[in-house]
Amino acid sequence: MSDDKTLHIAVIGSGGAAMAAALKAAERGARITLIERGTIGGTCVNVGCVPSKILIRAAHIVHLRRESPFDEGVSAQQAPKIDRAKLLHQQQSRVEELRDAKYEGILRDHAAITVLSGEARFVDANNVVVKLTAGGEQTVRFDRAFIGTGARPAELPLPGLAETPYLTSTNALALDTVPERLIVIGASVVALELAQAFARLGSRVTVLARSRLLSQEDPAVGETVEAAFHREGIEVLTQTQASRVDHTGHEFIVDTNAGTLRADQLLVATGRTPNTEALNLASIGVETARGAILVDEQLQTTVPGIYAAGDCTDQPQFVYVAAAGGSRAAVNMTGGSASLDLSAMPAVIFTDPQVATVGLTQAEALKQGFSVETRVLDLENVPRALVNFDTLGFIKLVAERDSGRLLGVQVVAGEAGELIQTAVMALRAHLTVQEIGDELFPYLTMVEGLKLCAQTFTKDVTQLSCCAG
Repeated sequence: MSDDKTLHIAVIGSGGAAMAAALKAAERGARITLIERGTIGGTCVNVGCVPSKILIRAAHIVHLRRESPFDEGVSAQQAPKIDRAKLLHQQQSRVEELRDAKYEGILRDHAAITVLSGEARFVDANNVVVKLTAGGEQTVRFDRAFIGTGARPAELPLPGLAETPYLTSTNALALDTVPERLIVIGASVVALELAQAFARLGSRVTVLARSRLLSQEDPAVGETVEAAFHREGIEVLTQTQASRVDHTGHEFIVDTNAGTLRADQLLVATGRTPNTEALNLASIGVETARGAILVDEQLQTTVPGIYAAGDCTDQPQFVYVAAAGGSRAAVNMTGGSASLDLSAMPAVIFTDPQVATVGLTQAEALKQGFSVETRVLDLENVPRALVNFDTLGFIKLVAERDSGRLLGVQVVAGEAGELIQTAVMALRAHLTVQEIGDELFPYLTMVEGLKLCAQTFTKDVTQLSCCAG
């Protein structure tokens, strides 16, 4: 314990995990020293979720003004004019507002939290040395420590790439112009979200997928997103790998097994790397795997008293997982007992159509030894999709064969992200597909598709009236 008998916790980082840990620990009576080497707020608000979703929404509006399912009866007066510089200003203004409201302002006014600007390095299990941004060093002694340093875009070991001015997701979001031609290397969440957004803003986009789109998901998910991309003129090259990149001063030249490609900008989005290498973790016994800190169910590292959560750990990289982990770690650091249950963890990809999932895929359920039964409901059978004149997508339910208990849900639909939480609650409550099919769902909502898909386990929904119970 510190001299004043108040538990002192060093929190390294200031993003979703770190802020949740600091605030919860302070609420439970601890004194906090929060150490941040860069911008307060971490990835999500500054260079991740918030700016990317603003960009995606703006691109969606552009897309609808160019083309919609109702163009036969609703004519567009003129093609939209895009001022990317003004869109960027709007985007960054909202980022700054949220950063101040949700991070900087809270820290400024919190008596129990002291903020140090600088880079932390562990000396032992009770001390960190902070290389202060303003110069000099300061040693911080702590009773407990929490690491929430997040992650950054991974560097791809591709010949020639490091010598070029390629884009990562961070600086792609800060572009004040729309490139005429854009190559995207990557086929997962960030790559696909930004590929479609820039295509809708006017770029001619080519996506290079080493295997297929969204290879970690049910194969039908990637196939449906690929179909949506083709419909919008986005070129998708699957089973395609770059072997070299060059930059001539005015264009990128990318050699691949599918030929040589040229573009004005190159975006590399092939994953994220934990920000842990500067912390001196190995010397104090904190174990990592490929840079990611290993934590147990209580969010404790391999060193007692040192906890971690978020993208710098081996947990799934979602800000809500980070915040939940930080909060539970704070409970455990202050004498309580809490664990992080990820058995019903939702995930959303903000392409159009959106992808939303929770629980097990069919392949994962089989691998875990379940005997499963599945149903896939195409959106042609969902009234909301029919009246939207937008039926590309599906809902898939994975259930345990004998009991009918829901094991997982995969959705590709325009509003998939808005319906998935209902599936989360059903999974958490151990509902069966029979029980889901018997529930009341509001008519002409996309979430009604969950009920309809559940009903297909026992009946032919094409033979039901519109809102049959």
